[in-house]
Amino acid sequence: MRFKIQVLFVLGWLFAACQSKSFERESGQVESFAEMVAAGVKPIALGPPMTPAELDLFMPEAERLAGKYGIQLYRESDLIKTQLFPAEVSDGKEVLILFQEPIYLQAYQDLKNEIESAKPEELQDLSRRFGRLLGYPVWKINELLEANSNFRDLEDFGIQGQELNWYYRDLPRAKSFYQDKLGLKLLSETESKVTFQIAGDSRLVLHDVKSSGYNGIEPKSVALALLTDDLDTWYSHMQKENIPIKYSLKRNPGGPHDGFVAVDPEGYLLEFEIFYQHPENERLIPELHQLAEEATTLGKSFSFKGSITWLYYKDMLPAQQFVEEKLGLRLSADQGWAKIYKLSSNSYLGLVDGLRGMNSFSEEKLVDLKISLKNPEGWEEYLQLTSKDTSRNSGSFKDSGLYTIYFK
Repeated sequence: MRFKIQVLFVLGWLFAACQSKSFERESGQVESFAEMVAAGVKPIALGPPMTPAELDLFMPEAERLAGKYGIQLYRESDLIKTQLFPAEVSDGKEVLILFQEPIYLQAYQDLKNEIESAKPEELQDLSRRFGRLLGYPVWKINELLEANSNFRDLEDFGIQGQELNWYYRDLPRAKSFYQDKLGLKLLSETESKVTFQIAGDSRLVLHDVKSSGYNGIEPKSVALALLTDDLDTWYSHMQKENIPIKYSLKRNPGGPHDGFVAVDPEGYLLEFEIFYQHPENERLIPELHQLAEEATTLGKSFSFKGSITWLYYKDMLPAQQFVEEKLGLRLSADQGWAKIYKLSSNSYLGLVDGLRGMNSFSEEKLVDLKISLKNPEGWEEYLQLTSKDTSRNSGSFKDSGLYTIYFK
């Protein structure tokens, strides 16, 4: 009899403990997610994993918060398994799915069904879909994949700078133009290659086309933006030196940027550009403010702080996905038909719709890039394990627009 009383006492104590469990932390988490779902920031959100008994006790509070923010709840007893989170996080537990529009709950359930029958090689893309459904930016999805799978992006191997490679029939003339007319700092020189510094880790490398694999008649399909705060000084200098101007300097008060476009001795386009505070530049401007103007050999009034390599694409979406998912770059400015990504301290990549930019898309092009990495051997090893491009050469890869990108 005494044993039975003790058992009943213990069970009663456990029941009372469960009833009195504080859910302050869980309530705070759910409320913050409920607010984001209600604001449209997240299509769906996940509450903290709980045992069924805990969730039974928490439901009144969850329903109160759902009513407060005008959202709905779905009690999920078998959370979707992806490469974003460790599988054991929700083992034996239930999760509340917070949503406002039923289509997003349906999207979750459809995705769950697809994953259950997916092949292993399909799981990463399906995991990315789940990340987007949770409202995560691409860089956050990349981080989660890196933590829970063998996925890596180029950023993981330490991007340290960029070289833009252009090819010339008359290399001495091109060298003279960039050294004497633009005042770029000469870093190194051989009979077939001349390397200039634009600013910081941004390089422009001129090659003798006869020593390359190009024939010299390929379309350029590239432009180089030279970032400067001295547009008027540079524009006057271009006119004084009789350098051809393709697009003259026109001021656009209240606009996101101003600039003009000059043409080098063999037709490559040089865009001298300045960016202003503007809704499309809200990330870019703080980045540029961290860069100091670096004087050229022409004097302090002739300076650059960085560069944008503009590349031209037939289809922008695959180009964006490649840069964000494979290279791990973050979007700095969205101009609609052009996207700017920070590559290194002083170098940016610009993706341009080939139907709207200064140049057009071409499968063949007289340009390639080289990215300096802290661990190029590691990136090569990763590509050997994961790349589906059977024509890829060691030390290089191609993007969705068939631009060749070397790494060292």
